[in-house]
Amino acid sequence: MHKNIHQYYLYILSNKKNGTLYIGVTNDLERRMFEHKNKLVEGFTEKYGLDKLIYFETYQYVNDAIKREKNMKKWKRQWKINLIDEENSSWEDLSADWTYLID
Repeated sequence: MHKNIHQYYLYILSNKKNGTLYIGVTNDLERRMFEHKNKLVEGFTEKYGLDKLIYFETYQYVNDAIKREKNMKKWKRQWKINLIDEENSSWEDLSADWTYLID
């Protein structure tokens, strides 16, 4: 019997260093970034041009990713900025060189 291993991602988008932040969860980070970069996601991210992946975490269980997302959304803005600065101080787009192979 083949056991499927799932991965889920908590991710943070921005439009520039210290810019607007968006926190989301997905089971396919590559597909989701393709959607954000091509403005296929209507709403907040499209309105503010949030298409730079500046931070992400990987989870095996979706409930863990959702719990982290809900918790992080309650954080003060500075706490989020500090977390990003620790991992990606230049706020580089971590998905900038990805090749999108979307079916």
